[in-house]
Amino acid sequence: MQRAVLYADIMRARGNQYRAHMQETAPNVLNFAAELVMRGDTLPRPVNYGLVRIQPQPGVASDETRRPFVVVDPRAGHGPGIGGFKPDSEIGAALAAGHPCYYVGFTPNPIPGQTVEDVMRAEAAFLRKVIELHPDAHGKPAVIGNCQAGWQIMMTAAVWPELFGPIILAGTPLSYWAGWRGKNPMRYGGGLTGGSWLTALASDIGAGKFDGAWLVQNFENLNPANTLWEKKHHVYANVDTEGPRFLAFEKYWGGHVCLNDVEMQTIVDDLFIGNKLSSAELVTSDGVRIDLRNITSPIVVFCSYGDNITPPPQALGWITDLYRSDDELLGHDQTIVYATHQSIGHLGIFVSGAVGRKEHAKFTSNIDLIDMLPAGLFELSVQDKEPDMAHAEIVPGDYLMTVHQRTLDDVRAIVSPDPVQVAASDRRFAAAAHVSQVNLALYRRYLQPWVRGAVTPQLADALRAWHPLRIGYEMWSDRNLLAPVVEQQAESVRADRKPVGADNPWWSWQEACSDAITHLLQVFSQSRDEAEERAFEAIYSHPLVQALAGQADPAAALRPHPGDTPEHRAWMAQRLGGLRVSIEQGGLPEATVRALIFVLQPRREADERQYRRALLLRQTELASRLDIEGARDLVRRQALLMHIAGPEAIAALPTLLARAPAERIQAAALHLGALLQAGNALEGEEAARWHTMRQLFEQAAQAGQPALPAPETPPAVQPPKRAASKRKGRQST
Repeated sequence: MQRAVLYADIMRARGNQYRAHMQETAPNVLNFAAELVMRGDTLPRPVNYGLVRIQPQPGVASDETRRPFVVVDPRAGHGPGIGGFKPDSEIGAALAAGHPCYYVGFTPNPIPGQTVEDVMRAEAAFLRKVIELHPDAHGKPAVIGNCQAGWQIMMTAAVWPELFGPIILAGTPLSYWAGWRGKNPMRYGGGLTGGSWLTALASDIGAGKFDGAWLVQNFENLNPANTLWEKKHHVYANVDTEGPRFLAFEKYWGGHVCLNDVEMQTIVDDLFIGNKLSSAELVTSDGVRIDLRNITSPIVVFCSYGDNITPPPQALGWITDLYRSDDELLGHDQTIVYATHQSIGHLGIFVSGAVGRKEHAKFTSNIDLIDMLPAGLFELSVQDKEPDMAHAEIVPGDYLMTVHQRTLDDVRAIVSPDPVQVAASDRRFAAAAHVSQVNLALYRRYLQPWVRGAVTPQLADALRAWHPLRIGYEMWSDRNLLAPVVEQQAESVRADRKPVGADNPWWSWQEACSDAITHLLQVFSQSRDEAEERAFEAIYSHPLVQALAGQADPAAALRPHPGDTPEHRAWMAQRLGGLRVSIEQGGLPEATVRALIFVLQPRREADERQYRRALLLRQTELASRLDIEGARDLVRRQALLMHIAGPEAIAALPTLLARAPAERIQAAALHLGALLQAGNALEGEEAARWHTMRQLFEQAAQAGQPALPAPETPPAVQPPKRAASKRKGRQST
């Protein structure tokens, strides 16, 4: 009885919190102090977004020469702030590493008439402002996009790639038809409801606004066991300790926002059902094609096998949608990095404190390393630092980040290992997309005029207020006549609390009943999901439906592939062939990078120890002549050259080295040895390759110079001293 009273009081506090939160001008759950930098409603194409700068935590200084971070939160039914919900978060990790940090949020109601493209243009304007405020920063802003904000950021970066540094996508769906059979039922929703006509109806009932509470309702329906029982029973069973955590999360979960009808219709038609983003079928109003291959910044994809909203196939499937071969990816000079978590849920990807302290902290502290990666496909892994790990002292924190080279086949194995199954599934989704277009046209022709004529703004506001999720918050607060009684009883209970022990038989019976209810609801949801999948497959696999959808030829391509045109194939051949001309171009910097890549090629991985060691090596010709952008271009170009013409590139090393003074060659060899020994010991073929490279450098430096010392005794390296004065532009690496 005491727990029942305390639970009711927590729910009363939840209702009060909801009412106060929704009365704020810009409700959010951001846990950091911030100052407004730029308003989106003042732009030529106004939007309800804004840019703020996060204030550093007490005792943590912000280094204005470091690249700024910009965190963008999803507008997918909930309010903003989840990226800075906890101290150990994406924003917290960026601040702890000394980076200036900015945040893009939004207000509950959109500007009338704003579109998805308007939001893209606003995000580009925000980034221009950040770049303007940090002229001496070491690189373009790093941008973190959570969930829905991730695909919005990717679209923006495809149109204005020059504004972006590394992009981190946390739980972002980009390939909407992808998924594992028997799982991920949300992707079938559009087909089973007849397409996006229901989206148009919901927007019309809202008088031009789509209520984000319906999106939240979809998330709730995914896991009935948690929604209907587990979440609230956990509070009831731990009522003495769970109140603050529950209320903090419910403040975010209940902060519903709205989208314009045209925004939501574009999202559903072009992305969720049409799946047009990963095939470069979208075009802006001024004729610019939104092609993700245009992005020149490294893209980090962070997803989880425990995420039932954005599973790994939907987070990674865009890579295999865009590229047919590894050479095609390299030819576009694109760097894609992915990291997977084994168990964390969707919100945990950007909310969990454990993830913030581990993965996000490593992404942030090694962002310049990620920016220096050559073109290609890589996997990031974060492991605990071992006590006996060599050179552990140069790696900050308790974890070590390792970069593994991967191929498209590795991604295909995650997305779906069965290409036949993928083709059949895509054919069904293509048929569903066509049916959606037909039903939407019928609705707009025959029903939409009647609905719009019947709905007034006042009626729309009333219908939003009576949404089931909002009622759940509104019905139990201090406005309820029984609330004062419960509040008084709760105070009395807290003054004389008598919790039962863990060995109480009634407690054991309660937990057993709870487990049974949870299991029953899980069986129900699994059966429901299987039934939905079978129904979707039965409807959209039917020959008549596919024929009516224009799929009479089973061999015909369902979606245009961006790389299938003759012009694109000719461009790829010209680009890769043109690189061979530069085999003998350059000098010591090019030779040093080629040698480093050559030695580490058999390993196909490297960890941050080499990067940390490289930060201490500032005296070489390579370091003194290049800024960070120049170094990045050098590494990427030489890595691509080594991929397409490795033997010829190595054979040209004597020619490149002959253009440098002997003492510079000696210094480069010494520092190269220090870099190679900063990680795991060289063995086998790696050791043999380093021996070959060392001999080559030694021969080039001979011209009256003493022999090079053995690689087992690398020179002592002191940390670099920061220059006393700043230059316009980027500081030298």
